[in-house]
Amino acid sequence: MQISESHPPTEKAGLYETDFYAWTQEQAQLLRNHQFDAIDLENLIEEVESLGKQERRELRNRLSILIGHLLKWEYQPERRSDSWLATIRIQRRDTLKLLKENPSLKPYLEEAVGEAYENGRDLAKLETKLAKSTFPTVCLYSFSEILDEEFYPGEASDLVKEWED
Repeated sequence: MQISESHPPTEKAGLYETDFYAWTQEQAQLLRNHQFDAIDLENLIEEVESLGKQERRELRNRLSILIGHLLKWEYQPERRSDSWLATIRIQRRDTLKLLKENPSLKPYLEEAVGEAYENGRDLAKLETKLAKSTFPTVCLYSFSEILDEEFYPGEASDLVKEWED
């Protein structure tokens, strides 16, 4: 890729505002070519920081869905389904993979579980139609339980056993 003459270094931020994808490609090429003086450093720093925040958001989102389904599983056992079970299993695997790929997120786990619990509680309330007061105000599951593939709150379920067969 050749750097476009229509976007000289003096207009570093212009392309960022008008065509983000083209800006990313241009910045990558400038880095590859060691043209550091031409880099839009201010916006590049902002975007790199944003990438880290995105990983934190993804962790919270996955935990929100997982916790919401664990609450549904515990508080509405008569409605347990293969779909709930699959969601729990997938979110556990994807969360573990995210943590393996981003081990520096581990110190954030306690905070992430606390924030995710609020969302998971709202999800469980919405999808079960139970009163919000049905669910504890703080997460009673430990992080290790949340990700433990053998942990399913409430009474044991034949669904889990059938799934394993």
